[in-house]
Amino acid sequence: MSSYSLNDSQPITRVMVAGTGVLGAQIAFQCAFSGVDVIAYDVDTGCLDRANARFDELGHIYAAQIGATREQIEAARARIVGNIDLGSAAIHADLVIEAIPEDLAIKQSFYRTLSALAPADTIFATNSSTLVPSQLVSFTDQPERLLTLHFAHDVWKHNIAEIMGHPGTDPVVFKRVVQFASRIGMVPLPLRKEQPGYLLNAMLIPMLLAALGLLVNDVADMQTIDKAWMIAKGDRIGPFGILDGIGMTTVYNVTRALAERTGDSTHQRIADYVKTHFIETGYLGESTGRGFYRYPDPDFLDPAFVAA
Repeated sequence: MSSYSLNDSQPITRVMVAGTGVLGAQIAFQCAFSGVDVIAYDVDTGCLDRANARFDELGHIYAAQIGATREQIEAARARIVGNIDLGSAAIHADLVIEAIPEDLAIKQSFYRTLSALAPADTIFATNSSTLVPSQLVSFTDQPERLLTLHFAHDVWKHNIAEIMGHPGTDPVVFKRVVQFASRIGMVPLPLRKEQPGYLLNAMLIPMLLAALGLLVNDVADMQTIDKAWMIAKGDRIGPFGILDGIGMTTVYNVTRALAERTGDSTHQRIADYVKTHFIETGYLGESTGRGFYRYPDPDFLDPAFVAA
């Protein structure tokens, strides 16, 4: 029998998005665009200033790519309120979507603090790309309210939401999050068991690691590797363009964790390469204007790229 106290038909209407980086900002904006009130939480006002710039940019993107009206965009912006105080940000949240850095220690510390501040019925959903909820349950006071809700980059067009619980996740909580995903325009993809990387990343990460391995082992340069993928698969973007969208901080954290867990020398070389060429230089990907490519006009978008 479910131990959850809320009726499973009660909609989620107030969401706190923790972390306003590239994907966190997209999640917040998509929720607000779908009529949900959003608290955008981050650690300082500088982060929120950057988030507001991302929200403005997303408004232009939604208008250009999905035909959003000025009124819809203004209404979405009005539903987003920034906050740097975790307690007041979480106090009225039905759901917290955590999109903070992909670092287990940082996430564990966040959930310890959040558990002491959030209401008893708040659902905790991590957007982690690689961690599973079982790695976080001991840091929450009600683990039955914890699960994962994972979004893909460019949520307005790659509109999947992967929902994954752990063995102790309450089925009612799971059902409510599936319903919420539908409400905000996502296609819910429920998983039956824990799987690192969910569905999408379980397929995507091996390809990206293979591309990075080819680069650091000096088999080919990044443009040649991207061309191989783009021409053969008919895709408009190759692995290194995808990595820029993900962001180098996440790429570094993931590859470092893989190197520590597996002892694989190629994973370690990849982590070292990303640290040296991107983390230490500030070239963190599309969000900063430079990663493997320069933005907003990366070379791979030029039709001549795959013909040269």
